[in-house]
Amino acid sequence: MNIMRPLTVATLAAVISTPALAEDQQSLYLTPFAAYQLFDDKRDLSETGTFGVGLEYRFLPNWAVEAVYSRADADRKYVSGSSDFDEIRLDGTYYFAGQEEAWNPYVSLGAGHADFGDDVLAVQTAGSDHDETRVNVGAGVRYNVSDLVSIRGDLREFHGIDESTFDTQVSLGLSLAFHRTTSDPKPADADNDGVADNRDQCPGTPAGATVDSAGCELDGDNDGVADSRDECPSTPAGASVDMKGCELDGDNDGVVDSKDQCPGTTAGAEVDATGCEGVTETVETIDLRVQFPNNSSVIDDTYDAEIQKVADFMAEYPETTVEIAGHSDSTGDAAYNRDLSQRRAEAVANRLTQSLGVDADRVSAMGYGEAEPVASNDTPAGRAQNRRVEARIQVSR
Repeated sequence: MNIMRPLTVATLAAVISTPALAEDQQSLYLTPFAAYQLFDDKRDLSETGTFGVGLEYRFLPNWAVEAVYSRADADRKYVSGSSDFDEIRLDGTYYFAGQEEAWNPYVSLGAGHADFGDDVLAVQTAGSDHDETRVNVGAGVRYNVSDLVSIRGDLREFHGIDESTFDTQVSLGLSLAFHRTTSDPKPADADNDGVADNRDQCPGTPAGATVDSAGCELDGDNDGVADSRDECPSTPAGASVDMKGCELDGDNDGVVDSKDQCPGTTAGAEVDATGCEGVTETVETIDLRVQFPNNSSVIDDTYDAEIQKVADFMAEYPETTVEIAGHSDSTGDAAYNRDLSQRRAEAVANRLTQSLGVDADRVSAMGYGEAEPVASNDTPAGRAQNRRVEARIQVSR
């Protein structure tokens, strides 16, 4: 039974079913070689030189398939005469290194058809011609002398199916390579931002702009204005901004809408820090000794007596208003410090209006963060002084 065809198909299937790798070169090697072959003792053939040529197709960085033809003229070992030897085989090869490496070791597996022919004397003494299917396994190394020339050494063991024979062959070949580039073209990137056009959600970004994975310019404060055009970085989350990334000021009084307690003031009117008309003068500042837990704006009830001093002052002077001013030291992020000081100022203001009965129209809260230090932030004592809450008693003139 000739099993060469099923074996050949199986070898090809194993090679072709291997997942493709992301490489950009296919190669064809033409390899004439010389070999020395040791035959199984059953064959009655002496060791002999063998010559041949291989045509190898390296279709993936590590995988190749090769068709090989070899022939020899071997002397008989135990009777006089000689025998011609011809073989055609197909091998699948796995390389352990890429084509760009100088040394490419490999393993190989294949099958073929061998013809052991007899001369006239051999026919008289040993019988007729003999055909046989042989499978083989081998290992070797390819050394790339250059991009076009390489040397290949190979050691291979053959198993004759019909007679259960084992033959060994060692060979040395010189290969000439023909290469073909198969890499995909570089994806188009019209604005040169490093994101291909088919994934770029913001085409036409300015040259040199830093973009995210979607090809859009970065927007650190998430206000909808890219950092490269944002003149007011770190605007509060959710604030409405203009084209420059700055908070809106609907009545153009110099106080942004998020802090304007009197929207719609008359154009050109003089306003205070809360956006209200009239000139406000601070006539008294009361330092409140209110302590907050770390990163918290929650006030303990024990501080009501401290805050009561402000309520008593305002009850005595009903024409006054108060701004609760929150301050921080310079440790940490400035935007976070401003937000925390605002929340702490609002907590004190709420205690004044909700627990201590001060009219809400007379109380405002403003967080200044680290903008108004009263001591150096370079020492622990100075930073402690800067972490404070003030009640600024004011009178409108």
